[in-house]
Amino acid sequence: MIPRYSRPEMTAIWSPETKFRIWYEIEAHACDAQAAIGVIPKENAEAVWKAKDVEFDVAAIDAIEAVTKHDVIAFLTHLADIIGNDEARFVHQGMTSSDVLDTTLNVQLVRAADLLLAGMDRVLAALKTRAHEHKMDVRIGRSHGIHAEPTTMGLTFARFYAEMDRGRARLVAAREEIATGAVSGAVGTFANIDPSVEEHVCAQMGLSPEPISTQVIPRDRHAMFFATLGVIASSIENIATEVRHMQRTEVLEAEEFFSKGQKGSSAMPHKRNPVLTENLTGLARLVRMSVVPAMENVTLWHERDISHSSVERAIGPDTTVTLDFALHRLAGVIEKLVIYPDNMLANMNKFRGLVMSQRVLLALTQAGVSREDSYKLVQRNAMKVWEEGKDFQTELLADADVLAALSEDEIKEKFDLGYHTKHVETIFKRVFG
Repeated sequence: MIPRYSRPEMTAIWSPETKFRIWYEIEAHACDAQAAIGVIPKENAEAVWKAKDVEFDVAAIDAIEAVTKHDVIAFLTHLADIIGNDEARFVHQGMTSSDVLDTTLNVQLVRAADLLLAGMDRVLAALKTRAHEHKMDVRIGRSHGIHAEPTTMGLTFARFYAEMDRGRARLVAAREEIATGAVSGAVGTFANIDPSVEEHVCAQMGLSPEPISTQVIPRDRHAMFFATLGVIASSIENIATEVRHMQRTEVLEAEEFFSKGQKGSSAMPHKRNPVLTENLTGLARLVRMSVVPAMENVTLWHERDISHSSVERAIGPDTTVTLDFALHRLAGVIEKLVIYPDNMLANMNKFRGLVMSQRVLLALTQAGVSREDSYKLVQRNAMKVWEEGKDFQTELLADADVLAALSEDEIKEKFDLGYHTKHVETIFKRVFG
């Protein structure tokens, strides 16, 4: 992923240096386990650890691979150059390349998941803070983009919190799903390596042994992992889209923080654009791009092919790096989001009480008017607000048919905003505990 959309903490997980370090640890731990059961001499296993503080030469490994056309063999050759050919004689004993590659990929994905969880925690903390800050700040709820009924800005933040909290729970499950390793040898039968070696390596690397592998770890695990990242990205876009709508000039209920010296347009000096949330919308698309290829990777030929390999070399780093960046960008947007309660109230009253139509409808049915007739009575007055700019309450109070069922005080009471916030506290308890 390009540096513009990357954080160094996440990119470090996918660096060649980190990859080769994990490869080395897997091989060294496997040698320890082999020595423990008497398959290889103990001194050979100990000799492998001579490289524990060595910085592996990425360029040298690449040069070897240019000849061998095999990355794991290139690494093992480089390792033998460091610790000595005789000492390295038993390295990779009974193992196959996928034992190293698949276990390493899952180690990287687990580490990536931990950083993503930290990013989600930051987003959740920001959403919770803003939800409580604006718990009772009334704004208009919209359906189909059209004014519906009153809600609060706090509820807007709270529903996003609940959505991201579900996403976090899914990521915890996906992390557990992906946290397996395999050191089972060719076609996964353990014919040339004891299962205890796999158990030892996995324990040392923070993984669980894959219950049954072929020559590769089953890719349904990876499909679930990347699908989860795709859902989280969609939730990010959901929040970003709401912010973008709120920042529209004719709405302006909230906007991204505009820093001193910031410029919004090369042509129009007045512009303050929702560039961060527009960026998040694009980044979400990049993350979701990995989902279908990860699903298609589930189908492999027999006990192993490498059709999945090129896909994962791309989507592993690109998807986790992008989502990590997006989560922290989103958290920053929420933390600094500027809210305009006065504009929210002004938007609420733009159509002069029209948003209280359902309360009047229900009151008429409670008063004995049929639902069909109640709807007609309310709608004919509502249309005057839409088409002639009338005041809804005034029109109702002048409608003899409405007054035949409801008193003036009963009609006026239906325009109390507090009616729509009476269960906010209940909803907050459900969301935040």
